[in-house]
Amino acid sequence: MTDRVLLGDGLEFSRLAYGMWRIGDDDTAPRHVQAKIVACLEQGITTIDQADIYGGYTAEAVLGACLRAAPALRDRIEIVTKCGIVAPAGRYADRRVKHYDTSEAHIAASIDQSLTDMAIEQIDLLLIHRPDPLMNHYETGGALDGAVRSGKVRAVGVSNFRPHDLSLLQSAMQTRLVTNQIELSLMAHRAFVDGDIAYMQERGMLPMAWSPLAGGGLLTAAPVALGAALDTIAKEQGVDRSAVAVAWLLAHPSRIVPVMGSNDLGRIARFSDATRVEIDRQTWFELYTAALGQEVA
Repeated sequence: MTDRVLLGDGLEFSRLAYGMWRIGDDDTAPRHVQAKIVACLEQGITTIDQADIYGGYTAEAVLGACLRAAPALRDRIEIVTKCGIVAPAGRYADRRVKHYDTSEAHIAASIDQSLTDMAIEQIDLLLIHRPDPLMNHYETGGALDGAVRSGKVRAVGVSNFRPHDLSLLQSAMQTRLVTNQIELSLMAHRAFVDGDIAYMQERGMLPMAWSPLAGGGLLTAAPVALGAALDTIAKEQGVDRSAVAVAWLLAHPSRIVPVMGSNDLGRIARFSDATRVEIDRQTWFELYTAALGQEVA
């Protein structure tokens, strides 16, 4: 897999990213984590997706232990992480209620903690994890601009934002927001028609897709017609159902980057099968129609 996407200022991502949401659910020994990263690199998957809250605020440190043990890996990967969710767990165990914090102080402290936990000197891409109904967009935008100016963060973006949230934050910033990571799959496809993808496509922003297999639902709980369509294409092209589902996202002209998650080395080694699947326009609509449960109007 050699195809890559450009986010701006020379920062490139692989067409697939490896998500570490559940990295703490498995053996966290540095050598085992390294094996997962190497399995990705062997397929050209160089983008690693993290968040401070993953694993109850432990997942970044798991990656950091791996990078301390194998520091040469750092120059071969791009690291995405997120901040802004405060849950009563880990370092925030004393908090009364789960909430969002997009204040300048919280963003700055989160960046420093992430750099320490992951044993790195710069975050390639920092995302605000969720839209904050109490956000002061001038303060949040200024904090993100400052993070880029400081060199601690190379680029910034958001996650789970709607277009109006995105537009509000961008209006208070000098730095361009380069991505919005949203839920997107054959079982969560509203973004293709509700303006989310159109907004990013118009502005040349990179869509990133979390849960591209619907949390495994496309493998175990897909509607009968959709499962049958996936299986037919998979059999024709010599791959499994998951590869076809991810290829459906890759076929979109907005250049979506699906974030793939697994702790199984065998499954990780097959992530790039999706890049070999051919999805023409009619095939794309066959799957879309099956996902809708009816033909398009």
